[in-house]
Amino acid sequence: MSQVIPVEGDKQGYENSAYELSEVNGQEAGVRHSGGMTYTWSDINVYANKKSDSKLPNCFNKKGNVEQKHILKNVTGIARPGELLAIMGASGAGKTTLLNVLTCRNTGKLNLSGERLINGTPVDRTMLASISAYIQQSDIFIGTLTPREHLQFQATLRMDQAIPYKKRMERVEEVIRQMGLTGCADTIIGIPGRVKGLSGGQQKRLSIATEVSFISEPTTGLDSFMAQSIVKSLKTLAAQGKTIICTIHQPASEVFALFDRLLLMSEGRTAFIGDCADSLTFFSNEGYACPMNYNPADYFIFTLAIRPGNEEACLKRSGNICNDFVNTQTAHDLNNLVQLNSASDSTRNKLVTTSPYKASWWTQFKACLWRSGKTVLNDPLVLKVQLAQSVFLSVIMGIVFLDQELDQEGIQNINGFIFMMLANLTFSSVFPVANVFWNELPVFMREHYNGTYRTDAYYLAKTTAELPLYIFLPAIFLSIGYWMVGMNPSADRFLIAIAIAILITNVSSSYGYMVSTVSSSLEMALALAPVFIMPFMIFGGSFLNKDSVNQWKGVENITCSNVGGCIDSGEGVLQMLSFKEDNFGIALGSLGGLIFVVRILSYVGLWAKTRTED
Repeated sequence: MSQVIPVEGDKQGYENSAYELSEVNGQEAGVRHSGGMTYTWSDINVYANKKSDSKLPNCFNKKGNVEQKHILKNVTGIARPGELLAIMGASGAGKTTLLNVLTCRNTGKLNLSGERLINGTPVDRTMLASISAYIQQSDIFIGTLTPREHLQFQATLRMDQAIPYKKRMERVEEVIRQMGLTGCADTIIGIPGRVKGLSGGQQKRLSIATEVSFISEPTTGLDSFMAQSIVKSLKTLAAQGKTIICTIHQPASEVFALFDRLLLMSEGRTAFIGDCADSLTFFSNEGYACPMNYNPADYFIFTLAIRPGNEEACLKRSGNICNDFVNTQTAHDLNNLVQLNSASDSTRNKLVTTSPYKASWWTQFKACLWRSGKTVLNDPLVLKVQLAQSVFLSVIMGIVFLDQELDQEGIQNINGFIFMMLANLTFSSVFPVANVFWNELPVFMREHYNGTYRTDAYYLAKTTAELPLYIFLPAIFLSIGYWMVGMNPSADRFLIAIAIAILITNVSSSYGYMVSTVSSSLEMALALAPVFIMPFMIFGGSFLNKDSVNQWKGVENITCSNVGGCIDSGEGVLQMLSFKEDNFGIALGSLGGLIFVVRILSYVGLWAKTRTED
């Protein structure tokens, strides 16, 4: 089968290229068609609202006076099976905007018009998610996996479930060989600045192995040899009948020679679209013949660029080139071809799209749970650092409050230890969750839009995988300091204290999830976290009350060296703090309810992110 593959500098597609939807009983899952996929677009116009120079609030500006910037201007084109189409142009030419329009992404604040069709069928995001993929310029992965594990995860969720598991794994191994990843298949992908892993070129090949459909600047950040290797891989995929579109800024001459077709853009207009060889003839006829031994890509971009200090002459030159191209036979042939492919009749290939999700909800949950479990175990920030921190701080606090006596001074010290313990459990849970969860959000957003899994399957799997961590760590933390300080030695009091610590930790981690999903940046998430937590501590809310009740319940022998005015029992301590033992069960239930409510809110925040344009 073929697939549409847009390629842009920061987006990389992989689904159908790496994991072809194999035919089962004569039909392909998700999409049924005969032959390749031809993507046509005609008269694409895109407008964006300019920022107003007025110092008045927006409510005082008249609606009809909003000025709009014309970004794309009557752009028409076609991408066909078996061809590698490259979109080129200087910065600001409109190539990224065009790719966003073709992939139905990042267009939420734009006004656009025109027609986009695949085999005569109007395009929407759901259709694209089921038949294509989008490779971004920046390579985004779960860095604690290996390339083999990453591809196995993708194959599990993105290949039709009617295909036997063994066949899917065989396909993974075949892709690893095809993309030259055999030598690093079992090497950790890596996390920038934290965990060393694959090189930039290896990550780029893994991105293409994963996605290959729409690709944004596939050679960004690579040396000339690696860039040529990547484009050769795309060329091989196109030769298999796939439809590949990529944006690329300034390729080397060897890379330029690999492209089948070229779309040159300038100031949002089409300066040329056609076979790469014909581009040289067109520019030569315009009086801009590419010099011998000169990279055509560099020459075209230089000719069409709007250079500072010479804007008027550059705009005139690029405008004349665009105007002249409209009147060429190549442009007329293109329009006829687009019209032919836009016509819908019984002889044309048809697309019948279904859900973009290839796997069942349960399969999505299991796969996401497996991957999240690997992250917890392999990410040093998630497990090792937090474990070391818990042990170290508990020992330090145990030494500071070591062997407290049940006397008047001991009352204050033990209550101080309880507060410090709860404060540490709170903040040591909020910030790591906010950090790790936010860093994984780009992966989630990309995979969700590509139809890999549902939001609820991912969220439940991730929170379930991390749950043991937030049971084990508070239990370790409390157990060390509890006995060093000499708190209530009754077994039931100790076990209840452990349960309280676990509840508090999970309330805090729930807040970490929530601030991550409702915030627009990591900085905002970290700033919001204390805002949600501090009121509970300042006003002596649910955190302090429960554990104090647990500590002092049943204590009858507090030493008093003064006559009168002493607190001689645990009940006296509770009365001093204005805590009621009868509310203990209600307070514990409130903590459990808080976990449930906050996690529901965090899920709603995550779901809301998927409802907006990325």
